[in-house]
Amino acid sequence: MRFTKMHGLGNDYIYVNCFDERVCDAPALAVKLSDRHFGIGGDGLVLIAPSETADVRMVMYNADGSEAGMCGNASRCVGKYVYERGLIRKEKITMETASGIKVLHLDVKDGNVQSVTVDMGAPVTDCEKVPCTLGKGIVTMAPIEAFGRTFLITPVSMGNPHGVIFVDEPVERMDIARWGSVLETHPAFPQKVNIEFVNVLAPDRLRMRVWERGTGITLACGTGACATLTAAVLNGLTGRRASIALDGGELVCAWDAATGHMMMTGPATHVFDGEIEV
Repeated sequence: MRFTKMHGLGNDYIYVNCFDERVCDAPALAVKLSDRHFGIGGDGLVLIAPSETADVRMVMYNADGSEAGMCGNASRCVGKYVYERGLIRKEKITMETASGIKVLHLDVKDGNVQSVTVDMGAPVTDCEKVPCTLGKGIVTMAPIEAFGRTFLITPVSMGNPHGVIFVDEPVERMDIARWGSVLETHPAFPQKVNIEFVNVLAPDRLRMRVWERGTGITLACGTGACATLTAAVLNGLTGRRASIALDGGELVCAWDAATGHMMMTGPATHVFDGEIEV
């Protein structure tokens, strides 16, 4: 099977062109290929496939084989892949996902995609729809406990559930694996949850680290960055546009007041192409 390794700010996935390739038992394949010692290595597996309702379809699996509804970093990589490989020669691309159709706006120079802006749609701020059981309607700074420590969490969905926690201590010093692993499976989130730990650096700048549901610590999370800005606005901590500094680099997120949609801009990077026997 031919594959391509790509990353968005270090959030790396294995991409398979399902216009040409046929994948059987994708969940098991995701577990096998994502292993960084015995496989290719990555945060998961992304299938780039034909769509009946959009220009392209993205199907993605976490490193543990669970299917993910949406990934901002992977979305940008799909846009870069289909344009530069000549599958879709448009600078505005519609993409079908498990969380609905997303629109990708490509910044192209000399035939190469420099960056991609993804219309991530409107954040879901109704706690029950995240889903989360910590309250009804918009819930901010709700107490939640892990290993005897109480955090204040704001639930948001960007097509997948997030819990955003603003902290005073530098997130670089936090034991993200310790807190994130237990909060991911907290009973308040029946479908599990991605956890973001965030420092507010300025009204237009945030620092975020993430524990991703089904994967663990990653260098970046696009939906997490969007959820973080949403939570920051709901809590009156920032304006509606901000740079989000992640372990792997920076994303720019803007929550449009008129449309209610979240726009996310960042790079996508090709690493290598290869073949593997499956």
